[in-house]
Amino acid sequence: MTIASIISAIGNNNSVYPLIVRDCGIEVPTKIALTYAQNKKESKGIAYLAARERFLDEYSVSAVWLGGIPLVGKVCDTLIKNRGFNPSVNLKLFKEEDGIQGIDYNIKKFSNIAPDAVKDLVKVKQNKKLYEKLLASKFILSTTIPILFMGYILPKLIFASSARKIENLRKKEIQQKMNSQVSFLQKDRFFKKKNVNFTGNWIAKVANFSAQDKMAVTDGGYALGRIGTARNTNEAYDISFKMAGMMFLNFVAPKWIEKALNKVTGVELDPVILADKDFIEQVKDKSIINNLPKSANPKDLLEFVDDISNKDTLFIKFAKKFNKIKTFDNGVRDPRVYVDMKDLAKFRNDILSFVENSKNLSDNGFLSFVRKSKFAKSANILTNVVLSSFLLAYVLPKAQFKFRKWITGSDLEPGLAPAEKIVDKK
Repeated sequence: MTIASIISAIGNNNSVYPLIVRDCGIEVPTKIALTYAQNKKESKGIAYLAARERFLDEYSVSAVWLGGIPLVGKVCDTLIKNRGFNPSVNLKLFKEEDGIQGIDYNIKKFSNIAPDAVKDLVKVKQNKKLYEKLLASKFILSTTIPILFMGYILPKLIFASSARKIENLRKKEIQQKMNSQVSFLQKDRFFKKKNVNFTGNWIAKVANFSAQDKMAVTDGGYALGRIGTARNTNEAYDISFKMAGMMFLNFVAPKWIEKALNKVTGVELDPVILADKDFIEQVKDKSIINNLPKSANPKDLLEFVDDISNKDTLFIKFAKKFNKIKTFDNGVRDPRVYVDMKDLAKFRNDILSFVENSKNLSDNGFLSFVRKSKFAKSANILTNVVLSSFLLAYVLPKAQFKFRKWITGSDLEPGLAPAEKIVDKK
C-alpha cells in the first residue's frame, strides 16, 4: 500500500479507518493516561481502578465497533440470502427518479444486459413487504446486539470486577489504618455497594428508525445504556457529558473540519487520484475532459456510466474505487445499487475544477501545481486526524474533568469515589 493510499484510507470519514487511528492509536491511550493522572490527585488506589476500567471499556467497545457490528451484518445478510433475496437491493430504488433510476426503471433498462441482477429486483418488487421486514430485522439485530453489549452487559461486567477490587482496597486501607492506630470509620461509606439500575424499554423503539439512522441509533443506544447503568446520579451526569462529546467529535466534527480545510486549500480530490500518473497525464493534455460526463445533470451522468465504451475511463475507475457506483466485471452498472447523484455530480465537478485550475501553466508550473495539490490534500487529511484526535483525546477529557469537578466537587471518578468526597448539586 502506497503512502497516498494510507493517507486516503485514514481520511475517509465514511469508513472505519479514521476510527481505528483516532480511537485505538491515539484517543484511548491518552484517555487512560489522563484518567489515571486526574484521579491520582486524590487517591492512587482509585486512580488505578479508574484507569483499569477505562482500558477495559474503551478497547472492548472498539472491538465491538470494528469487528462485532460488521460480523452481525454479515450473518444477517446470509440469513436474507437463505430466504431467496439479495441484500444488495436498495429500498431507495422504490422511489422512482423519472428517467434516471428506480426499481421499475432499472428492471426495464437492465433486463437484457444484467438479467441475474434484474431477477433480484423482480423478487424484491414482488415481495416488498417481506423484504422490508427482513431488512428491518437486520437493522434491529445489527443495532440492538451491539447496544446491549456495549451499553449494558460490558459495564455490568466491569463494575462487578471493580467491586471486588474495591473490597480488596478497603481491606488493605483498613489494615493500614489499624496498624497506624488511626480510625477512620467514616471512610467505610466509600465501599457501600451501589445498586445498578438498568432501563431497557427504549429498545422496543429501534424498529421505528430508518436504515439511515442506524449509526445514530447505535451510538445513541450505547450512550443511553451507559447512562442507565451508572452507579449513581453524578456518574450518569459525567457519562452523559462524555458520550455527547464523543458522538459529536467522532462523527460530526471531522466532516466539518474536512469541509473547512478543503475550502481553504481549494483541493477536493483524494491523494490516490492526485498520485495517479495516468490521471495527471490526462489532466496535463486536457484529454480527460473528453472522458467525463458532459454535465453534472443526473441523466448525463448515468448515460456516461452506462455506456460500456466508457468502462475503462478514469472517471469510472475512480468512481468505482470510492464507491460512488458499482459495476460488474463486464462494466455494466449494478442496477440493484442506488446511485447518489449529488455525490457523483460533485465528483465530476471536482475533477473538472482541478483541470480548470491547472490551465495555462508551464510544464514546471503544472508539476508544481500537482505536487502542491497532493501535499495540501494530504496535509488536510493528517491535520483533520490530528485535530479531531486532540479534541477527542485531550480537550474532551479535560472538559469532562472540569464538568465533573463542578458537579461533584471532586476529581475522582463518580462511580468509584468515596461518598464523603461527593457534593450533590442537583
